[in-house]
Amino acid sequence: MKALVLPALERPEGMTTHDYAFARLRQAIMVGAFRPGTSVTIRGLAEALESSPTPIREALRQLTSIGALDFLENRRIVVPRITPARFEELISLRIVLESHAARRAVAHLSDRQIDRIVAIDDAIEAAIINGQKAAALIANQEFHRQIYMANPDQVAMPLIESVWLQLGPILGIAMEHVTELYVVDRHREAIEALRRRDEDAVAEAIGADIREGIGGFDQQAIAKLLSLAR
Repeated sequence: MKALVLPALERPEGMTTHDYAFARLRQAIMVGAFRPGTSVTIRGLAEALESSPTPIREALRQLTSIGALDFLENRRIVVPRITPARFEELISLRIVLESHAARRAVAHLSDRQIDRIVAIDDAIEAAIINGQKAAALIANQEFHRQIYMANPDQVAMPLIESVWLQLGPILGIAMEHVTELYVVDRHREAIEALRRRDEDAVAEAIGADIREGIGGFDQQAIAKLLSLAR
């Protein structure tokens, strides 16, 4: 059996083994390291994280409690599958939350912060060119996070990350087909709008980025993407 490999995550000094296991597994789900329907085991994850089973067991308990994993009656732990209706609901929620967060952040972003966002966008493109799917998704989430977190009074980020977590396995598949699904560079549109401090244009670009990152937002596009997850 092929050894499980999880995306790297820097461990801050002082972080407990349990907190690190939870953070790394959460990131792995969020960036599509596990496909929908994948079974996970405490032993396999412990080996991947070079950890004892105890912190893994607790991390899995937390992840099942927030809906990132399902604990089945036969004691299997699996990455949930997603219905078209639920997928549509989550994408709609992403658009509402992130357009709102982007609009509220515009007034707080300095030119230096925007320059950093440009550098992150360059890293996304480099990761896609090099076929580094997880790195591209991690950088993409950081692109969005750097915008929204500029607002010192924001409260939306935990809600946004919860949606990312539920969508992660599907977005990981979308990233495998990004050149087919995503044609216009909406990130550059968002950056140009940030430079102009145009709240409406930033919100519009972010909404378009979310829709087009899954190939559009109609029933046919949703069905096509979900079919790739089978």
